[in-house]
Amino acid sequence: MLRSLASAAVVASLVFTAPYAVAQKPSPVRGSAAADANVTRETLPNGLKVVVVRNTLAPVATVELNILAGGNETPVGFPGTAHALEHMAFRGCTGMTADQTAAIYARLGGDNNADTQGNVTQFYATVPSTDVEVALRAEAACMQGIDNSDAEWNQERGAIEQEVQRDLSSPTYKLITRLNEGMFAGTPYAHDALGSKPSFDKTTGADLRKFYDQWYSPANSILVIVGDVDPAATLAQVRQHFGSIAKRPVPARPAIKLGPVKNDTFTLDSNLPYTLAVIGYRLPGTESKDYAASQVLADVLSSQRGDIYAMVPAGKALGAQFGMAGSYAKASLGFGLVAVPSEGDAAPALNELRGIIENYAHKGIPADLVEASKRSELTDAAFRRNSIPGLATAWSQSLAAEGRTSPDEDSEAIKKVTVADVNRVAKQYLLGVNTITATLKPVPSGAAVAAEGFGGGEKLTASPTKAVELPEWAAKPLEALRLPRPATLPSDETLPNGLRLIVRTDRTSPTVTLTGSVQHNEDLDTPKGKEGVADVLEELYGYGSTTLDRVAFQKALDDIGATEGSGLTFSLKVLKDHFARGIELLADNQLHPGLPADAFPVVQKQTADLTAGQLKSPAYRTHRALSEALLPKDDPSLRDQTPATIMGLTLDDVKAYRAAAFRPDLTTIVIVGDITPAEARAQIEKAFAGWTSSGPKPAVDLPPVPPNKATAANVGDPQAVQDSVTLSEELQINRFSPDYYPMQLGTYVLGGGFYASRLYHDLRQVAGYVYTVDVNLRATKTRSTYTVDYGSEPANVSKARQLVERDLNSMRTDNVTPAELALAKSLLLRGLQLQESSEEAVAGALLARAQLGLPLNEQDNAAKTYLRLTADDVKAAFNRQLRVDDLVQVVRGPAPQ
Repeated sequence: MLRSLASAAVVASLVFTAPYAVAQKPSPVRGSAAADANVTRETLPNGLKVVVVRNTLAPVATVELNILAGGNETPVGFPGTAHALEHMAFRGCTGMTADQTAAIYARLGGDNNADTQGNVTQFYATVPSTDVEVALRAEAACMQGIDNSDAEWNQERGAIEQEVQRDLSSPTYKLITRLNEGMFAGTPYAHDALGSKPSFDKTTGADLRKFYDQWYSPANSILVIVGDVDPAATLAQVRQHFGSIAKRPVPARPAIKLGPVKNDTFTLDSNLPYTLAVIGYRLPGTESKDYAASQVLADVLSSQRGDIYAMVPAGKALGAQFGMAGSYAKASLGFGLVAVPSEGDAAPALNELRGIIENYAHKGIPADLVEASKRSELTDAAFRRNSIPGLATAWSQSLAAEGRTSPDEDSEAIKKVTVADVNRVAKQYLLGVNTITATLKPVPSGAAVAAEGFGGGEKLTASPTKAVELPEWAAKPLEALRLPRPATLPSDETLPNGLRLIVRTDRTSPTVTLTGSVQHNEDLDTPKGKEGVADVLEELYGYGSTTLDRVAFQKALDDIGATEGSGLTFSLKVLKDHFARGIELLADNQLHPGLPADAFPVVQKQTADLTAGQLKSPAYRTHRALSEALLPKDDPSLRDQTPATIMGLTLDDVKAYRAAAFRPDLTTIVIVGDITPAEARAQIEKAFAGWTSSGPKPAVDLPPVPPNKATAANVGDPQAVQDSVTLSEELQINRFSPDYYPMQLGTYVLGGGFYASRLYHDLRQVAGYVYTVDVNLRATKTRSTYTVDYGSEPANVSKARQLVERDLNSMRTDNVTPAELALAKSLLLRGLQLQESSEEAVAGALLARAQLGLPLNEQDNAAKTYLRLTADDVKAAFNRQLRVDDLVQVVRGPAPQ
């Protein structure tokens, strides 16, 4: 069934981040990050600044090396140089080849990446605490030297150009690129760090070596290590492996001189299911004394109690907010945003948005919203300590990107912000200033059309896979395959009304994270002809309870600095001191939703409008083409809501659906944080004890499906310059089948460890056909799907597929090598340990296991199973289950050549 985006989700999906050049990292929440007693600092004689933050949340650590150079420092005409060099660090550093680099990080658990921003390039890895020294040595090797030979660059160029093509296929990327070009014209801020195909085509290995020699100096770097480590021992390792690297002078940085913003208006074509309109403002940069006040201002303008968000419940927009993005030293990009139906005119909503912003700037910001914003920022700071990689990001961004001494500086600055400060900044930066107005207007794609498949081609045979011999310093500590530390079992009990409560105590910070779900399946429990009722219900939950209306309910949350969401999936984040009040509010919203009659027609129309846009979008048509190819024609999952089914609903239909679907005996609540099981149960029972069930439970599991047959389809996307390719098939196993584990282990051989995996090695490192290739086995109680996704030039779609088929067939006919098997096992075993690196991840994993019917210590059982599996087991499972000739292919973008 088509899932319509709730208005809040529309906005959430559009929160701009600076267009960094790589994989997404945890976004930093500025604020107090750690007590001083847990922070150890040192500057080595060669100038390398080192910060070690001890955090005992889990036996893991994040190592993050920050090079203080990025897109701002790149030569004129070569905007992607820093980004290219970031890529080259994975193709070989001093004493490490590309294959060795990939194998080392895969054996460490595979949680590593890098990103290039305007003024910093960051390399980061989260590893088991026992392996921190290996990660440090790998980072030190790249500080000593990167293999920037023409031969290696020529191999990597194809992959990085595919990354450019991928981003150029994103309308929101193109929008923010245009906004930056206009807002910061004549400065390095006007271009992001990604680069362009023309610039990469003329880049040479010598260009990359020059940039490396200029900027990759210890004196121009900050090393951040966060996690369950001994600071003294860790610093000793840093001195040993980084101390001998020579200090090099750093050239002067480009001068940033901002000119005035010129008024501009433009429209871009889009493949989104709604029209998006933005007003861009230039706001203070990170070095400004007004930066903290501008953060608070942005928070206030986006408050659900504010006038901008009020456009949504008034039916004037599908989504509306204010935010900040592209925060540079000298300036930031602020934006007001509205989303309206795909066929609608954005001008009225855009004009009202501008009027609201000017009215706030002219008349002043409500003082209570300023205090609520400050309280929220400081609460978020406490929650930051509950994620080891998130805390590392916060420290790295603060020190390297913003030039602070610690994230505490941001927290202290927020505390000092006054209402007068916010009003002054609003008047200066939002009133009577030049702005840039932009609109993304959808251009619908055509329906999916049948295709010839990938076109003929010779059958390729797999080339032998050579074992990678690791450097001696990595081989010994990584050679042993060991079980991760046994999971800390939470309390697990069922309350008298059938509600399952799982609690795990963690004293890392005085916070509590709750996540919960009412087990359901909209494809099965939605009455015929009422498709879309679940989405309407979910939206109505945002209108408060029977005792507190929408605004009053949000104020109650603001008063305790909590965030809450209700519906079939629900959540709460709250400080320990306010846990009781937070649970009271959650239960009030969950059990007694207001479902106001006057809001129903507004939500109904918004859901119908958004659905209409989605049905025409390339994303939906791609999903639909894949589903129709994989599933029987009468499968429940093929039911779709339409504007007609949604507009045919009544409020009584919504209430009836809620009464049938919301049951405590289908509900699981997981609580992780600074609270005991007894404390948690007392509050949950008090708030939820009156919730009861009646009648038989609705069905929640889809029936098994027969094997699919091979088909091919193309979905046009006028905005895409790169093809997105999905190869998929339904397997005849489920999550509890014996073949699940050997299939999963083989999947990690194929795609689990970047260059260390077969598909990445063959499609990216050797051929340069793709930037990313993902392979996944997704299994439920009744079904499983095997999928390979990649993006490539239209001319390379068939070539890449031939390599995919070759590697898949090889899994069925030949044993994986001992080295591949050991690497995949190491990746899985260490990866299971890394899943404990944040409270949110722990809570999510416990909820998923509970609802799937797995033991809560499933990671321990899985680890033991993976450890004993053999190459024969993997080959036999793939031979039984995988039907390479039955793969469904769906291509989104230009027709493959």
